[in-house]
Amino acid sequence: MTDAPDNHTTAFDAAHARAYAEGPPRQVPGFAGLHRMTSLLLAERVSSQGQVLVLGAGGGLELKALADDHPGWTFTGVDPSADMLRVAEQIVGPHAARIRLHEGYIDAAPAGPFDGAICLLTLHFVPRDQRLETLRQIHRRLAPGAPFVVAHISFPQTEPERSMWIARHVAFSGADPAHAESARQAIATRLSILSPEDDEALLRQAGFSNISLFYAGLSFRGWVGYA
Repeated sequence: MTDAPDNHTTAFDAAHARAYAEGPPRQVPGFAGLHRMTSLLLAERVSSQGQVLVLGAGGGLELKALADDHPGWTFTGVDPSADMLRVAEQIVGPHAARIRLHEGYIDAAPAGPFDGAICLLTLHFVPRDQRLETLRQIHRRLAPGAPFVVAHISFPQTEPERSMWIARHVAFSGADPAHAESARQAIATRLSILSPEDDEALLRQAGFSNISLFYAGLSFRGWVGYA
């Protein structure tokens, strides 16, 4: 999910959900490559019959990409938006029998243990005061040594760098120039964006080890760590 909702508990409406699949490939640099890298990083440690947890599974794009690559894997997806989960059900198509979807936040996910987990383009919607607990709940659902792949908006939070990165993000997304200022304000006030240093620190505090940056695409960063 890459467009900001009104708040953390507001579900995407049905119209937004239907249009979602068109957004990330345009808004996220190297979107298809991010999915491919995620697939490879998980496969280093997830067996051919592994179970993978997907936080922020609404829309289904990452579920479909991983299910296409790994026909023996099963998936548990969690998302607070019923509309987005319905879109995911449509997107995953023939893989539906291997996927279980749950409406809610991370506490709605089964206890596991899972062999791997991902959270793509989602954590910038989670308020700062809930971020660490969300990561800890993912960690406690993973088997020891299981990989966790996470990617979201992350850039410096001091000025003037913060404003510069927001402007870059809006410019890359192709926002209508007439609405560019409102888009910048929305990102500045409605998303929970941390610096890359703070993002890595929270991953360590949540219990993940051997954390590595594997993806950097303009305003987005991605890391892999291990439970």
